[in-house]
Amino acid sequence: MKTAEQQPDAPTYPFGAAPKHGDAVQIAGGLLWMRKPLPPPLAHINTWAIDDGDGWAAVDTGLQSAETAAAWSEAIAGPLGQRPITRVFGTHMHPDHIGMAGWLTRRFDCRLWMTRLEYLTCRVLVADTGREAPAEGVEFYRRAGWDDDAIDQYRARFGGFGKAVYRLPDSYRRIVDGERLAIGDHEWTVIVGSGHSPEHASLYCPTLRVLISGDQVLPRISSNVSVFPTEPDADPLGDWFDSLAHFERSVPDDVLVLPSHNEPFTGLHSRLRSLEHGHRRGLERLLKSLVEPRRVVDLFGALFARNVYTDPHLLGMATGECIAHLNYLARRGEVRADVGDDGVAWYRKG
Repeated sequence: MKTAEQQPDAPTYPFGAAPKHGDAVQIAGGLLWMRKPLPPPLAHINTWAIDDGDGWAAVDTGLQSAETAAAWSEAIAGPLGQRPITRVFGTHMHPDHIGMAGWLTRRFDCRLWMTRLEYLTCRVLVADTGREAPAEGVEFYRRAGWDDDAIDQYRARFGGFGKAVYRLPDSYRRIVDGERLAIGDHEWTVIVGSGHSPEHASLYCPTLRVLISGDQVLPRISSNVSVFPTEPDADPLGDWFDSLAHFERSVPDDVLVLPSHNEPFTGLHSRLRSLEHGHRRGLERLLKSLVEPRRVVDLFGALFARNVYTDPHLLGMATGECIAHLNYLARRGEVRADVGDDGVAWYRKG
């Protein structure tokens, strides 16, 4: 869950005002920063256009909405100079990133470039549209300690993912970790991470000293790292820690980081360490909270400073992230769970 946190070595922000929707700011030669609207609290997502010779390669697309379509049309008519989109890169499968990919690829008859797990996971989630909530999902949230009202909210909201995603193209161009891609005059390297999503792709250009980080590295907020009902025993937090180390090894500290939310920043390595430190502290607080058996819903205060019960979406993210921390500890023998006859799990130190 994206939550604010204190940082010992705060990033620096070399740019001034962010672009308005439909406008653009030049980051470097042939690289433009744009923004697309989102509902509160995020309010926006950063998208990027890379000069690709005859047109522009777009990186991330925004949520499917009339407002996003209008912002793209304004950008194409304005700062993109009426030049076509040559290809669309999706960093990962979340609707605010991939929601308009199908709209752009169809409008410009171009291809979608993504990692395999992100493309296929998105197709699976879109296919849930209109389905009833599965029994496994109800069991998952009941196990976490949700009450009947929360379960009813889950049932009512289930299948909404596809409503925020324009129909994806039926084929795509797979990208993989370490792959080098020629985009216009420059070479970009794919850096894959996981934890926030299954196979998140960031793009690093050594010549421009730029990293398009997506949601893998954000300067002011921490990306949600969650367990979901489809894989209740997953260890995404372990994957997240591994990915932070992978980025520190693969990308030098002196790059300009272009994140999906907030502003471009410098100080990559200190931010990577800060993100890890934040989660490690959360693990310590969880263990201290388990002096007696507790349910997932009893442990939110150890991880989050705000009331997560005010919004069903927030409750779902908080539950998934809390379970991710508990699964990490359970994998390492530090906690265990006992499930009662009512299907509710009670966690205790191992």
